[in-house]
Amino acid sequence: MAIYRFRLSFEDYDEVVREIDIKSTQTFEDLHKALHRSTGYNAEKASSFYVSSDHWIKGDEIAYLPIQRKIDNGVTLMEKAKLSSFIEDPHQKFYYIYNFERPYDFHVELIKIILQDDPKVEYPFLFKTIGEAPKIFDSSNMAAAATATAAVASSDFDFLNEMDFVPEDSEELEAMDGRGINTTEKNEDADEEDDSADEFGDGGDFEDEEFDSKEDY
Repeated sequence: MAIYRFRLSFEDYDEVVREIDIKSTQTFEDLHKALHRSTGYNAEKASSFYVSSDHWIKGDEIAYLPIQRKIDNGVTLMEKAKLSSFIEDPHQKFYYIYNFERPYDFHVELIKIILQDDPKVEYPFLFKTIGEAPKIFDSSNMAAAATATAAVASSDFDFLNEMDFVPEDSEELEAMDGRGINTTEKNEDADEEDDSADEFGDGGDFEDEEFDSKEDY
């Protein structure tokens, strides 16, 4: 029995690659689930393979958990679609979309046909894995992130309590904007200027007196 080796890579993360060996008589559902055993993603999401051209132009769709409209239109189901029925080229390509709600796109390419299966191997078999699949933010890990954020906020609040911080103090300082200190300094400067003026007199009057004395002379 022939074994197909497929290379599956993320379209937007081409450094993340999986190579999977699978029997020609197995289905697209088997390939779909084998891929997500290697990515850690939940396989129970609406997804589709598309028979593809060399330039990744999508053709016939092969769907998993399709919406009713696709079922009514007679879409091919993964669980009923044997891989061998859609291999027309030794380098056959498929475009694959995982999880239409939060989609990831993949390029899937047949890279090798092994004529005889290995009886010691359970297929599908993960032949090679490169890179870590990107994280998916769903309701569970988003809730965990929110909990972590709340813990950090609580820690900051505890720190302020230890410092005997009172929010009203901050508001009072902001309202003053430092004007109390600056006003005192300005008043002291003004007093010094007044004392200086009293001691030496007005500069303008002194000059007038000197001029008059010269005329008299």
